[in-house]
Amino acid sequence: MNFRSNKFLNIFALAFLFLLAIQCKKDIKKETSSNTSTPVEAAKQVRNINKEDSLSKSKIQYSSFIFPAKKKDSAMSAFKKQYSENERYTILALNRLDAKNSWRADTLIIPNKISDNFLDYSPFPVQIALLKDVKKFVYFSYPIQAFAVYENGELKKWGPTSMGKKAAKTATGLHFANWKSKIATSTVDSDWKLPFNVNIANQLGIGWHEYDLPGYPASHSCLRLLSKDAEWMYSFADQWILSEGKLKANGTPVIVNGDFNWGQQKPWRKLVQNSMANYLSETVMSKNIQPEIDKILAEQKNREEVVIAQK
Repeated sequence: MNFRSNKFLNIFALAFLFLLAIQCKKDIKKETSSNTSTPVEAAKQVRNINKEDSLSKSKIQYSSFIFPAKKKDSAMSAFKKQYSENERYTILALNRLDAKNSWRADTLIIPNKISDNFLDYSPFPVQIALLKDVKKFVYFSYPIQAFAVYENGELKKWGPTSMGKKAAKTATGLHFANWKSKIATSTVDSDWKLPFNVNIANQLGIGWHEYDLPGYPASHSCLRLLSKDAEWMYSFADQWILSEGKLKANGTPVIVNGDFNWGQQKPWRKLVQNSMANYLSETVMSKNIQPEIDKILAEQKNREEVVIAQK
């Protein structure tokens, strides 16, 4: 092969490498642009996800299982025969009841399809853009007697609760998880043992824990949970950080919002007429969270700095 041929091949090779480099740069740019989005685009994506989820929930139909006063025992027997243990657990949870208090029911709302995934019935949005930078967050809704857990704005869990009765309402607003104990003793009655207790208002003695769910707000200010939920929440929550008896960092942020519609129809009963009757949209949730977001993020940053300093 002569010198001229070698020179031609070298030029061809350089041209090929140049074109390949340009194509790679385009591919990298395309991949990068597909993996990043502006805040406006990200918010739009969240809205679309929530829209699809709410559309799915709107298609769920609910019916009423009514217990005749004079034949309640036989009706309950028929209920237990018609539904499996797991199905009964889901139905009772949707009615803010546990198995122990199922006898209190006079009417139960029942979905037309009982899913193994309890999130399918969530009255909370699957994502909240406002919480994207918040690692852990818990929200208790007084009006619908339910709680939600978010990690970086994504719904991880929800469940029923029984909050403070009218004469002993749960304090609303922003709280932070303080201490926690697998078994705590009630400050109201020393005979009451509270499994998986997570305190959120130390001086007031308020926390969430396992206890009876009778289908309405019945506690002495605390936030009652089903046994499985209480155990999960106990593991999830970060407690405060103390040093020589002084508070260095708060635990998981918790917002308790709203008030119960005392003396009126229980909100979950309305699902029979409207399957979205209990649904809290992202707009509503964000409106309730927005006044506290700066405080939540500031406390989160402080906690991270304290944890690093202690290592």
